[in-house]
Amino acid sequence: MIIQTDIPLIENILQNSVEQLGSDFTSYRNHCFRVYNFCAAFSIGNDFDKDKLSIATAFHDLGIWTNNTFDYLIPSQNLARDYLTKINKIAWIDEIEAIISNHHKIMHLPKSLAESFRKADWIDISLGVIKFGLPKSFVSETLLTFPNAGFHKKLTILTCQWTMKHPFNPLPMMKL
Repeated sequence: MIIQTDIPLIENILQNSVEQLGSDFTSYRNHCFRVYNFCAAFSIGNDFDKDKLSIATAFHDLGIWTNNTFDYLIPSQNLARDYLTKINKIAWIDEIEAIISNHHKIMHLPKSLAESFRKADWIDISLGVIKFGLPKSFVSETLLTFPNAGFHKKLTILTCQWTMKHPFNPLPMMKL
C-alpha cells in the first residue's frame, strides 16, 4: 500500500474554504488525506473513482466550518451537491451524498465506496485503534505522514460545546 501525499482535487476544493477553515485548515486537510488513504487501501483491487473519493472526502465534514454547526451532514451534502452541479457531475450526487450521510454510521453498509469510506473515517476518528483489517504499519505510517494538528482536540471541543446546548442530541451526525 502506497500512501498518496499528492491529491490535487482535495487540495483544490479545500482552497475554496481556506477562510472558513481558518486555523483548522491543516488539521482538516490532514484528516481528509488520512481518510482518503485508508479508503483507497480498502478499495485496492476494486474499481473506484478517485475523483468521487476526493470530492466526498473534501466535503464530508466541511459543513462544520462553512455552516458553523456540529449538525453538519446536510450542510456538507449541500456543499458537495453545489460543487457537483457546478462541475457538471450531477450523476454523482446520490452516491457522494450517501457517502457523506453514512460516514458516521455504526452498522455496516453493503459493500461499496460508502462502506469503505465509513470504515476509513472510523479508523481516523479512533486514532488508528480500530483498523478494520488494514495493516497496523500502514495505519501508523499514514497517521505519521499526516499529523493530527489538533483535529481530534477540535472535535472534542465541538462535542462539548454542542452537548452543553443539546444534551439530548449530543452527536447529531451519528446513525445506527
